[in-house]
Amino acid sequence: MNTNAFGETATNTGYENSVPVLIAFAPNWKVRMILARVVGAFLVMMAFSMWLVPGSAMAAEVWPIKLASSLLFLLVGVSLLTVQVLDARPDAYFDPIRQEVRVLQKNENGRPQTVLRRSYDTLGGARFADDQVELFDVDGSLLMKLPLQSADVSRALKGQLSGSVTIFA
Repeated sequence: MNTNAFGETATNTGYENSVPVLIAFAPNWKVRMILARVVGAFLVMMAFSMWLVPGSAMAAEVWPIKLASSLLFLLVGVSLLTVQVLDARPDAYFDPIRQEVRVLQKNENGRPQTVLRRSYDTLGGARFADDQVELFDVDGSLLMKLPLQSADVSRALKGQLSGSVTIFA
């Protein structure tokens, strides 16, 4: 079923009006980072509060255990507060000028390198869902499944691909 012929033509499909679309394969790192920072802040507060709580044991035999546990809480808490995401997942870059999709992966220096380059006319087809797009090879096998951040990204990508790639319903 060829859905390249729509009832209404796509507007703003000229090269001067279309913009490249970049889709990342990244998971929900924001939630993980917020959780790590909350746990880190809690551990840092616990490291200091175990010395400030009134009525805590101040016996000589408890001091080494309190000191070791507070230093451990402090080190783990600070490391959780300063953790950064070094994500090596690739990005899919849809280029409307060259009419190609490129998959870029960061190398060990953090610079993107092209690991896959396919022209739009060598793709077998595309299927758009609410929050993802599936790109198929000419033999019908699934080439890649990409998450879409919003409906605007979906419309922009559909507008780019509609002229040269079969879009499945």
